Amino acid sequence: MDTSNPAVFVNAELLQFHVGRRVRAVMQVVRSDGAVVIGKSTDDKQLVVKGSPPPAPLTTFVEVIGIVDSDKSIRAEMWTNFGDSIDMVSYQKLCQLANGEFKHLFL
Repeated sequence: MDTSNPAVFVNAELLQFHVGRRVRAVMQVVRSDGAVVIGKSTDDKQLVVKGSPPPAPLTTFVEVIGIVDSDKSIRAEMWTNFGDSIDMVSYQKLCQLANGEFKHLFL
């Protein structure tokens, strides 16, 4: 596993602390126009992901790894379909742990 450029677990609210850094986020896809995907983050806020998604259709929930452009958007490097159901509350708690007092346990 390459640990030289880790991707921090984030939600939409945490983007402001990671501008210019590599992150990973899970979101519920709301709409896609081909170059931009709008979704709902695990903290129930809007998340904008720029960059073409994979050729396969996106599922309801996706994980995106990419570089934070602004406090509201990510420039995608990698997309992973997570299917049509996911425990958003658990992922939200993971984001809080990965950015709080236990962040030393995460890459």
